[in-house]
Amino acid sequence: MDKKTRDYNAEIVDSTGRKYAYGFDFDVMHAYMIQSFQPFFRPGSMLELGSFKGDFTRRLQEHFDDVSCVEASDQAMAEAKERLGDKVQFHNALFEQVQLPRRYDNIVMTHVLEHLDDPVSVLSRVNKEWLAPGGRFFLACPNANAPSRQIAVKMGLISHNSAVTPAEAEHGHRCTYALDTLERDAKAAGLKVVHRSGIFFKALANFQWDRLLQTDIISPAYLDGCYALGQQYPDLCSTIYLVCEAGH
Repeated sequence: MDKKTRDYNAEIVDSTGRKYAYGFDFDVMHAYMIQSFQPFFRPGSMLELGSFKGDFTRRLQEHFDDVSCVEASDQAMAEAKERLGDKVQFHNALFEQVQLPRRYDNIVMTHVLEHLDDPVSVLSRVNKEWLAPGGRFFLACPNANAPSRQIAVKMGLISHNSAVTPAEAEHGHRCTYALDTLERDAKAAGLKVVHRSGIFFKALANFQWDRLLQTDIISPAYLDGCYALGQQYPDLCSTIYLVCEAGH
């Protein structure tokens, strides 16, 4: 589908095949993303590319007083504005078209790049237009090689690790990244990768995690163990991420 005809409001609506977002994402992964990114944060401003309804934005506000967001879905942005008020500067626009008023000390893009029609061109804008000198860019994506996806391949549910399922396509997914392809696109955009890792060792699908989290089977210590193991085996994580600086 051409980006000019994409309906970004429709892409965030839950379907019968695959939810757009799970409790596992909000309750578990968001906290561990912040924990992973925090040691690399720069003082100053934060730009979030793809804020959805503001759940991760709220976590960023705990670390930054100056937060701006770009979001393509006007419905999602309206909900975020209602929750966060005038404490955040919102821009309802496509990344390919938005004109931002300044550069930012920190930029974060979590589980968004895989939705883009031309990811390298957007990453090039991050590198050349939006990232301040000495700033950091935090780029996180779902991992094609997560054990949960590899198990799905062995079960015959998907054809290969990096497959985009019909349900994922309904929610605007264009690809599924692994660490090598994520770093390939970052470098193609001229970004300098200064750190790469993974977040949370994950052998279960999100819907399975959502059910488990409603029980007492999973303890906070177990979750911390999965997070720590993920740092040892980044290629087996739920999410992979890069920390980048501006390059040529």
